Amino acid sequence: MIEQMKRSDRTTSAAVLILLFLMITVGCGKPPLVTNRFLLEYPSPGFGSKPALGESIRVELFAVAQTINSTAMIYLPRPFEISSYVYNRWQVDPGHMVTDFLLRDLRNSRLFQGVFGYQQSGVGRFKVEGAVQQFAEVNDPDGWKAVLDVSVTLLDLNEAEVTRRVILQKNYRQAEYLPEQNASGLAQGMSRAMEVVSATIINDIYKAAAGRVCR
Repeated sequence: MIEQMKRSDRTTSAAVLILLFLMITVGCGKPPLVTNRFLLEYPSPGFGSKPALGESIRVELFAVAQTINSTAMIYLPRPFEISSYVYNRWQVDPGHMVTDFLLRDLRNSRLFQGVFGYQQSGVGRFKVEGAVQQFAEVNDPDGWKAVLDVSVTLLDLNEAEVTRRVILQKNYRQAEYLPEQNASGLAQGMSRAMEVVSATIINDIYKAAAGRVCR
């Protein structure tokens, strides 16, 4: 009788372990959680019939403020508070995202003889450096907005004196209303903000570089 009870206890324990294993494996019948990934999307801006400069330009990877230096889709619901979407993330961090789209737009503009990225060995007369200060959804008094804040410095490497190399140093901030208050709306609003900022940066870079080339 005692031996039968022991066998029964072992059988019950084994059944419980199998049941626990199955519950963990299949998640009690619930589908696995999926993280959605987002990228910016917009057409490269046009620049009319501006003549191309006979010089090349190099774009370095932009630095990122530590508060946003991740792939988290950040939103600021109120002053002094920061949060992020749980199951939604950017595909890459803001530094790579802004740099890569600026590179794409510069190449498509055809305003320079050559455009080299931070992963290439090419060297141009002009060099662009920058930093992303803000890349987030912000709850402004007049509504939720995607806010992009970028600082840019343009250097003329042909100048022997270091103090004369900086020919443009400017901050760019663009806020766009969200079409809907969710991760998809943030991606759409930030895409529009990047489209505006990219066009403005390239225009300013072209004017500053042209001033040096044509003098």
